[in-house]
Amino acid sequence: MFHRSRSLVLFATVAAILGSAGTDSRLAAEDAKPIRALLILGGCCHDYKEQQHLLTKGISARANVEWTISYDPDSGTKHLNPWYEKEDWSKGYDVVVHDECCSDVSDVDTIEKILKPHREGLPAVILHCGMHSYRSAGYPRSTPWFDFTGVASTGHGPQVPIAVTFVDSTSPITKGMKDWTTVDEELYNNSAGMLLGTAQPLATGKQMLKSAQGEKTEATAVCVWTNKYNGRTNVFATTLGHNNATVGDARYLDLVTRGLLWSVDKLNDSYLKPAKKVLITD
Repeated sequence: MFHRSRSLVLFATVAAILGSAGTDSRLAAEDAKPIRALLILGGCCHDYKEQQHLLTKGISARANVEWTISYDPDSGTKHLNPWYEKEDWSKGYDVVVHDECCSDVSDVDTIEKILKPHREGLPAVILHCGMHSYRSAGYPRSTPWFDFTGVASTGHGPQVPIAVTFVDSTSPITKGMKDWTTVDEELYNNSAGMLLGTAQPLATGKQMLKSAQGEKTEATAVCVWTNKYNGRTNVFATTLGHNNATVGDARYLDLVTRGLLWSVDKLNDSYLKPAKKVLITD
């Protein structure tokens, strides 16, 4: 009887160990699953044809992220990216990167269709001119898109270098990052009254401007932040990224990569490693 009881205990112990190992293996496999990201870009004023590759290849070299790209070659401000014509345009993705420049797409129903999955919890990254898109009724002070971005911005200054200063050393996104100065870039305007209470500034930008009369002035604005949209959705945003030299800069790619991983709660060593492939579909 003693030997049988001891055998049962041994069997139960081994089974528990194997079961635990199986669970750990399944969790490890789940952790290793690539993040499925959708990049939507195109529209006015930028070299999106090149930047789609700078972003996806640069981020996937740093993190386990695989991409679907919807590049719209239309160079105007009124054209909606065709991807949004799909009924379930966001289905199957863990995060959407909005890099479109379409300020004159202002139809409320269209904007609502874009915002709906984000309002329901789909994480997002918003880059540069994505902040100046979808100017519906209520612009310039209050629009549904501004609720999403977390910051109201209505314009930008000339292209001159931006001195980037990180202001939140506790953020896991910017922790350990050093201040830097960009090449000629556009500093998007905003002020304290234009930041929503749901937004958390991570970095400010400063430009030294010179008037036609030679007078020097200083312009400052928040240029990197996070937003908690609708009380539940993680949004990472930066107004940096007009020129290819900035988009391809290692410091910019490090920042956007960490912001993306933060948005999906995967900013950890398991995901800070290169993806096996870049594109899911072209």
